[in-house]
Amino acid sequence: MEKTIRVLHVVGRLNMGGAESRIMDLYRNIDRDKIQFDFVQHMSDEGKYQAEVEELGGYVYHVPRFRVYNYFSYKRSWKRFFREHPEIDIVHGHMTSTAAIYLPIAKACAGAYTIAHARSAGVDKGIKGRITKFLRRNLSKSCDQCFTCSRLAGEAVFGRENANRVITIPNAIDVEKFAYNAAVRAALREKLGLGDRDFVIGHVGRFDTVKNHAYMLEILAACLKKNASVKLLLVGDGSLRGEMEQKAKHLGIAESVIFAGNRKNIYDYYQAFDFFILPSFYEGLPGTAIEAQVSGLHGILSDRITTEALVTDLMRMKSIDLPPEEWADEILAADTDNRASKVPEVRAAGFDVKEQAKRLSDFYMKAVGE
Repeated sequence: MEKTIRVLHVVGRLNMGGAESRIMDLYRNIDRDKIQFDFVQHMSDEGKYQAEVEELGGYVYHVPRFRVYNYFSYKRSWKRFFREHPEIDIVHGHMTSTAAIYLPIAKACAGAYTIAHARSAGVDKGIKGRITKFLRRNLSKSCDQCFTCSRLAGEAVFGRENANRVITIPNAIDVEKFAYNAAVRAALREKLGLGDRDFVIGHVGRFDTVKNHAYMLEILAACLKKNASVKLLLVGDGSLRGEMEQKAKHLGIAESVIFAGNRKNIYDYYQAFDFFILPSFYEGLPGTAIEAQVSGLHGILSDRITTEALVTDLMRMKSIDLPPEEWADEILAADTDNRASKVPEVRAAGFDVKEQAKRLSDFYMKAVGE
């Protein structure tokens, strides 16, 4: 019997974030008789995907969060982990802020093949961002292979000078799940208390500064001045949710905002939207923009996002430096009739998870000589 290749994915939290959702999509579609995924997360409590990982045959491990001051104990934790788990064949690091620490340890202690995967084209502001950039400065030399989800993310993490060492792996999705379904739309909108006349602007993402939720609320306020039937449906959760709920009340628009929280059936929520917005300060390549296009949604993305996200004619870009009224005018002028799925176009652009699962599987097997 052939040996099953064990791939360790290193993440911050095994929750319903963009990177974690993309990894889980791949995990569900990969041949698990040949390749098994395990996970290390930088948190002690159970993540949202942990139960599913274990059902699929994987293990979830924990290491302490990196705090700078615990640099040496952080390294010791990784050394201990890899000495205890020599079965790990490949370490796929999605948490690139500290990948230059744990990937060389994986190589030295377990002889693992190492991958650093760039998934974001920016860093947090302030000292945290400066520390991240410092830790990443030699990352391209600290791994066997560099992956990225987009050109911008690759350049931001590995530097333009290392572009020839970087392989682009699109943030692929299960395209069929996101295809437009009128029956699902009607049922979910009824459940959410939305009427036929309600025009729903939708967004999917964690409540984090980078996603720019405050600007979304200002866009809604501008829309409501011209159309009282506009709603904003926000799917996701995070540390800033409470602050955004208060801001909605302050703007006098709370009754027009639906805070849906995290949802496993995220594909159903795209059906309920009429328009999609993503005014982020930065992204790698947002899977949510691809999901929205599959479901036939028109939308506007921040012009700070890579143009690689424009895989159909449904999306356009706009500056987040503009007054929110300019976004509102374009949203309200959009022709959202005759909605239809864009499955063929998205699949042709390389964003079908089944295709990418096969591609990644072939890469893993070649990397370990299977």
